[in-house]
Amino acid sequence: MTEKEKMLSGALYNAGDPELVWERDRAKALCEKLNVLPSGDGPARERVLSQLFGHTGGNIVVNSVFWCDYGYNIRVGDNFYVNHNCLILDCMPVTFGDNVMIGPNCGFYTASHPMDAERRRAGWEYAAPITVGSDVWFGGGVTVLPGVTIGDGAVIGAGSVVTRNIPPHVLAAGNPCRPVRPITQEDGTIQFPRESKA
Repeated sequence: MTEKEKMLSGALYNAGDPELVWERDRAKALCEKLNVLPSGDGPARERVLSQLFGHTGGNIVVNSVFWCDYGYNIRVGDNFYVNHNCLILDCMPVTFGDNVMIGPNCGFYTASHPMDAERRRAGWEYAAPITVGSDVWFGGGVTVLPGVTIGDGAVIGAGSVVTRNIPPHVLAAGNPCRPVRPITQEDGTIQFPRESKA
């Protein structure tokens, strides 16, 4: 098996492999290109994202600054919105459904490293996929760790660290992130209070 094949299978692999280094360099070059494009030039930004991501749906907005490891392991559905300063370490597939909103300063990390320091020094790592359903909203500063699945319609509260699967249609928050309560029809009428003009 090549190191790339090992990476994509979830086995230990050496991240210093020349093929993987080249692929990361390619992704970084495309991220750099995206990050200097004007925010108002949606068509040009979408062209770069279609070269970077493994699959893109329609109506994609990824604000700068954005970084990823490989790009080709990222698959996004329709109506995908990413606020500033997102990082996706996509050593394994990171899949987003339709109508996903990601707040600022969020990270999605499929990569992990052995607990044994000697193997870490030798450059070994492993990865597990991340799967996000449709209609999911991530508040600012959320971190999603390897192997996590987040169900349709979930809302992940700002600052959460998602270490385990989150069921559909719940508000979840905390470190570690846990379901707080189901999302109900009544949540459709909740608005943040406005400042009074007194």
